[in-house]
Amino acid sequence: MSNELDAISERYERRKHIAGDRYARLNPAVNAVVQERQTALIKLFAQQGIRDLSAHKVLEVGCGSGANLLELVQLGATPANLVGNELLPGRLDAARARLPQDVALYAGDASKLPLPDASFDMVYQSTVFSSILDDDLQQALAQKMWSLVRPGGGVLWYDFTFNNPRNPDVRGVTVSRIRELFPQGVMSTRRVTLAPPITRGVVKVRPTLYGVFNALPFLRTHVLCWIQKNDV
Repeated sequence: MSNELDAISERYERRKHIAGDRYARLNPAVNAVVQERQTALIKLFAQQGIRDLSAHKVLEVGCGSGANLLELVQLGATPANLVGNELLPGRLDAARARLPQDVALYAGDASKLPLPDASFDMVYQSTVFSSILDDDLQQALAQKMWSLVRPGGGVLWYDFTFNNPRNPDVRGVTVSRIRELFPQGVMSTRRVTLAPPITRGVVKVRPTLYGVFNALPFLRTHVLCWIQKNDV
């Protein structure tokens, strides 16, 4: 598995030079995707009876530069209750620079985080598993995430389900694979996010077209999922 961790670092390092502003928040296509995902996230929280994040303890594995954790703060989470983990040192440095000081950050392999079991109400992953091409590492990370969730809490999942023929560095994670990774969980899923190539095309013409095309479920490439850990 250590070889896969090295490979992930190499793949990210190689591709960051060709990404340009494709993932920048000021990119109108990115902004459309983020706004739609935020709306879906709020609806998912409401469905799960989560109407106040202030007391929730949350861990994000693969937190990148901290955008998702910052989003949770904006939605009412208490910074001292948030923990982030990131494999890549440059991204971790960026997260330290942008997040409130009370957010705890851990470097390295998320599957080996030195944190107590059942210590979080929510463990969050966003497009991390699609970057892991090794099944054993996926399984180890899923088991670690599940162990860190307290009974009554859950795993929050956002990732894409289809392979990208233009990017061999990622692999789609199907809903059936999510069930394999978390066999004891009770899943609630919704399909979100207009396919990125379509998004870039329609937003370039008119940003409001994002909602028109995204109304067609078969054009959505990601799933937003809550995986409930019932009381034991």
